[in-house]
Amino acid sequence: MKTDLLFIIAISLVFSSCKEGKPANDTVEDIPKIEKGSLEDIIEQHIEGNLKIQGTEDYSFKIYKEHLDGDDKMDAIITVNRLQFALDEAAKSDNSAKRAEFGFMGNHNYMFYYDGGLDKISPQIAIPSTPQAELKVSFEHVSSDAYKDILIDFRVRNASYKDFYTVSNHTPRRIFQWKNFDGLGSDVSEAFTFKIEEGAVGLQKDILVMKANIVQPTKKVDLFTFEPELTETNELVHRFFYNDQMGKYVTLKK
Repeated sequence: MKTDLLFIIAISLVFSSCKEGKPANDTVEDIPKIEKGSLEDIIEQHIEGNLKIQGTEDYSFKIYKEHLDGDDKMDAIITVNRLQFALDEAAKSDNSAKRAEFGFMGNHNYMFYYDGGLDKISPQIAIPSTPQAELKVSFEHVSSDAYKDILIDFRVRNASYKDFYTVSNHTPRRIFQWKNFDGLGSDVSEAFTFKIEEGAVGLQKDILVMKANIVQPTKKVDLFTFEPELTETNELVHRFFYNDQMGKYVTLKK
């Protein structure tokens, strides 16, 4: 079935399409400069300190390196998945069956930004999602040809979303969001792919949302993690362009 929005609203995890980005509560400049040691060790300490992770918790993190701002230093996106924590919290609750039905939705997937120029790591940015699926990270030239922006794919039950972030004032800021697909495993589904083209009204590139066909699973699968095949069509759904004053992508009404 499609994402149960009433339940998501009830737990205050509503996702908005193309709303202005929300940076973390603090900026990367508020975090002390990292001390000596391997970057992986520092990142692990930073994650556990910021998220208050106990030493017995089994969690995972991944590091994706890329140039994400205007300097010549390598930056990185760090993703964190706390599936075990989500399962343990559900087991201790009075509605564990309901939580399982809705994919243990909550703040169990996070990302951090490592600024190579400042040699600092940002506070956590929570991405409410289904923790059985880890965040997927990719990079594209959207705001500039000199560096790349961050694309994050995440799951909400049997749907998948894509967030676009750009680094502003040393902090990732969300500038666009749209579905990859919805209705996986149901009779009513929709899917989209994306094209990046030269900007029609500014330096930032335009984002084209294209209708896609989705290949539904032919046997029983885990709808929270299964990755369906999407085939792009030639049907343009929307062309979004960046609005400097609003700081996000907008489109003209049809």
